[in-house]
Amino acid sequence: MAKKMKRVEIFTDGSCTGNPGPGGYGAILRYKGTVKALSAGFADTTNNRMELMGVIAALECLKEPCEVVVTTDSQYVVNGIEKGWAIKWKANGWMRNQKEKAQNSDLWDRLLNAMARHKVTFKWIRGHSGHEENERCDRLAAAAAARDRLPADVWFSKNYQEKN
Repeated sequence: MAKKMKRVEIFTDGSCTGNPGPGGYGAILRYKGTVKALSAGFADTTNNRMELMGVIAALECLKEPCEVVVTTDSQYVVNGIEKGWAIKWKANGWMRNQKEKAQNSDLWDRLLNAMARHKVTFKWIRGHSGHEENERCDRLAAAAAARDRLPADVWFSKNYQEKN
């Protein structure tokens, strides 16, 4: 008989001052009575990249396969997974169609890999609507983006800024 998976709740948000600009993510993991908060920031990034990073960072810190419910206000993240966009883009060599590259392919690939170990479902909520954990994640993300000496978002700098 298979061991029952732990059920973990994850709440995430991303933030960017300017888009692109300094950005950060916040994530809260909850398992039974234990709560863990994560946050980090980058010097020059986008809001969508920080939304993705919140989910990735939370999933990557899980030490064993879990049943996970991710609650986020990011339609970009939810639709990218739930509508199968990320899987389709990956199958097409990270192309949205024959002419357009999929944006943030590094993070979509990382998210798909992080999800592979777990049974993950997504729940979308409206941002800034008073949802306690989402509001806390928003504060964590904004505080992370405001830190001094933020590291570079290397992939973004290499793949976006060189072209613009």
